[in-house]
Amino acid sequence: GVAGRAEGPSLAAINLSPLLEPLGFIKVLEWIFSIFVFGTCGVYKGTTTILVSCKGVVNKTVTAAFAYPFRLNTAVFSAPDPTRCSGTWTDFHLVGNFSSSAQFFVTFAVLVFLYCIAALILYVGYMHLYRNTGKIPLIDLVITVMAAFLWLVSTSAWAKALTDIKISTGPSIVQEIASCKLPGLTCLFASVTGMGTLNLSVVFGLLNMILWGGNAWFVYKETSLHNPSNSTPQSSGIYPPATGI
Repeated sequence: GVAGRAEGPSLAAINLSPLLEPLGFIKVLEWIFSIFVFGTCGVYKGTTTILVSCKGVVNKTVTAAFAYPFRLNTAVFSAPDPTRCSGTWTDFHLVGNFSSSAQFFVTFAVLVFLYCIAALILYVGYMHLYRNTGKIPLIDLVITVMAAFLWLVSTSAWAKALTDIKISTGPSIVQEIASCKLPGLTCLFASVTGMGTLNLSVVFGLLNMILWGGNAWFVYKETSLHNPSNSTPQSSGIYPPATGI
């Protein structure tokens, strides 16, 4: 009985109806799409492969593995055979370090994920405080506008980095390997792991930017900037009583 009385008020305070309103429903979508961002980008692992032929070796597969956060300069094509092609092969590192753009993109998605959880808890459990306190909606509005802008910045930076990653792991790497230009040694590009999930991460980043930008309007409608009565409950008395009639 005591336990039931203790948890009764907290359960009674939970109101799921805000999740059916645009303010809450869009926040749920933002939470889901932030998961898609770090789920598609942060777990990626790939390889790029070339075929090397040299003295005594024909079409030996040489592979460089790379993954998030895409420090490609640490991925290396090692010697295709123990003799290092008669001493002519020099290990080749992929070009580029794209960790700053990738980590900014994924880390921001994680922070958004956490903020959405906090906001949803506020909406579901404390919407009466949210709507009766002028400062909370204003803070939510500022964060929402900043988040929309940062989604634009982080997604643009990551899209540019992804384009460079495709170049650095694609067929053009054969022309960059000094050993492949030596007499008696030939290289052919074989394959690179598909980057469809990384392309999706950019799409999800853009969708997040649109969601947060659109949600700014619904958050704005909750603020005193749009509805002054939110911050001045006593405003119901602005009309003087009709005395003297």
